[in-house]
Amino acid sequence: MFFNLKRGIISGGGTLLYYILKIFVTVMLIVLVSELSKRSTFIGAILASAPLISVVAMIWLYIETKDTSKINELSNGIFWLILPSLALFVSLPLLLRYGLNFYISMGISICITILCYWAIVCLLDHYGIKL
Repeated sequence: MFFNLKRGIISGGGTLLYYILKIFVTVMLIVLVSELSKRSTFIGAILASAPLISVVAMIWLYIETKDTSKINELSNGIFWLILPSLALFVSLPLLLRYGLNFYISMGISICITILCYWAIVCLLDHYGIKL
């Protein structure tokens, strides 16, 4: 996708205003979670754990393509990739509990998560499941 100055559109059919709307809605969801978490970590956790970004991504994808097979593939990929993402939510609290600095804990947790993503992709590939 690229911005075409003459036509004022982004290749793929969407207008620049549409892409700005997509960015705004997506960013607002993240800001909402962050702000609500300041008041109640429980409510923030509910919103963060809800598949809001996945649902919004599926809505954008459907609006743009009307292709339910793409939605199916995306949903299937999300399902399999939720498993390795849980590594972050297990390792981060453990590392913090042991007194490691937040940024070091986050970095280690992200590395662990990346390794888990790699492992699940290799495992799925071994069993013929393509993402």
